[in-house]
Amino acid sequence: MVEAESFAPTLEKQEHTMFGIIGFLIAGLIIGALARLIKPGKQNLGLLATLGLGIVGSIIGGLLASMIGTGDIGELNVLGFIFAVIAAVLLIGVAETVAGKDKTRV
Repeated sequence: MVEAESFAPTLEKQEHTMFGIIGFLIAGLIIGALARLIKPGKQNLGLLATLGLGIVGSIIGGLLASMIGTGDIGELNVLGFIFAVIAAVLLIGVAETVAGKDKTRV
């Protein structure tokens, strides 16, 4: 017979997951902010857009770094961070292009 307690997540596991999510959000915000600093010109992006682009950039950077074999997507490594910032800069360019097309249609 399996006890019900064996299915309940431990407090340590919940804390690890919570801090992992918070760390991922903070890293996404930092990556998005760095990408906005690197990209020339004024970007009309709010805090949430910066966070979103940073998170997507960090996922892309982590995937590229793991494909090269420098570590897992969840690990913090220099190459993954560099790829993430580059991806976020490119994503800002795409977001500006999409936003620019919407303005010209009006």
